[in-house]
Amino acid sequence: MQRILVTGGAGFLGSHLCDRLVAEGHDVVCVDNFFTGSKENIRHLIGKANFELVRHDITMPIYLEVDRIYNLACPASPVHYQFNPIKTIKTNVMGAINTLGIAKRVKARIIQASTSEVYGDPEVHPQREDYWGRVNPIGIRSCYDEGKRAAECLMMDYRRQNKVDTKIVRIFNTYGPRMAMNDGRVVSNFIVQALRNEDLTVYGDGSQTRSFCYVDDLIDGLMRVMETPADFAGPVNLGNPEEFTIRSLAETVIRMTGSRSRIASRPLPQDDPTQRRPDITLAKEKLGWEPKMPLEEGLARAIAYFRTVPGVRS
Repeated sequence: MQRILVTGGAGFLGSHLCDRLVAEGHDVVCVDNFFTGSKENIRHLIGKANFELVRHDITMPIYLEVDRIYNLACPASPVHYQFNPIKTIKTNVMGAINTLGIAKRVKARIIQASTSEVYGDPEVHPQREDYWGRVNPIGIRSCYDEGKRAAECLMMDYRRQNKVDTKIVRIFNTYGPRMAMNDGRVVSNFIVQALRNEDLTVYGDGSQTRSFCYVDDLIDGLMRVMETPADFAGPVNLGNPEEFTIRSLAETVIRMTGSRSRIASRPLPQDDPTQRRPDITLAKEKLGWEPKMPLEEGLARAIAYFRTVPGVRS
């Protein structure tokens, strides 16, 4: 049993991670400022002897005694991270510095939850970990993209200079229950619009591609990275290598929900990547990991969840 800190623990991914860690008997400290996280996501854990909730903004220092740190704190959807871009980059940079400070002081192992956004609008497809990316450093997405890249830099510099046991994961599109209904991510957008019989908003002609990993698979990969040998720092891609166009996803959601919705095209946002798919060769080799959940089965679970969310159905 370990004492484990999860920053952003009341968010979509963080809450599922807390579930798994609590179920395995670890002492879990969930830290969240509830900017995008929700108490509803972790309400069922409150009162358990091995779960502790701390309301705190990770841009400010915090002093804890822990064995492991999962640094997941940061708005992850364009709607939220562009709402306050300065806050977003501060969360990435200061959050990394503050969690690395804990890890250095108490000799804890730390994982940085990075993102496929570090690859930007890639010229290499699929994306391997040795690809440096093509990111616009002054665009509307750069607060998130460059913030995550800076956090990766900090992880490696603390590792080289201070011998902190760091690991980096690059998370690709993930979906499932507890996604926020208003976060602007494509899966939640499409499901909510379909359940309301509203037009499904597709940007551009819908030919841009994404890969979609079910949340349970992603959490399994994240936990496997934590237990790799100390000499493995990553980065390592975690995501589903199957590739789908946005239009085909929209059509699938309409069919699975039995919706009367139609597909409506909108102009493509600035710096929106045209292709996004992970090369997970490294994850297979180092973790013995690859996603198992078929897209339609995962979508069925996500749709069932959103049917229970107040305000989703019109």
